[in-house]
Amino acid sequence: MQIAIDLPNDFVSFQSVTDIEKDMRLSYSLWLFKNAKVTITKAAELACLDIYDFMAACKQNQVPVIDISPQELLDELAGMQSV
Repeated sequence: MQIAIDLPNDFVSFQSVTDIEKDMRLSYSLWLFKNAKVTITKAAELACLDIYDFMAACKQNQVPVIDISPQELLDELAGMQSV
């Protein structure tokens, strides 16, 4: 599927079409992942990045990669110690 977006020339004159497409793919991928619409693997695929580069992009954009609270993590670790 292809989606076309009309942007004013003054918004795109300082960037190549390829760079704009790359930025839009990344932004949309981050949004989808942040809102739990896709897995991290699918989001990375949409952004045309490997999973490690996508995780780095998540960090740069303050999108949590692991969705667990500190208390949940402590509970998990406590459960592992009793095994």
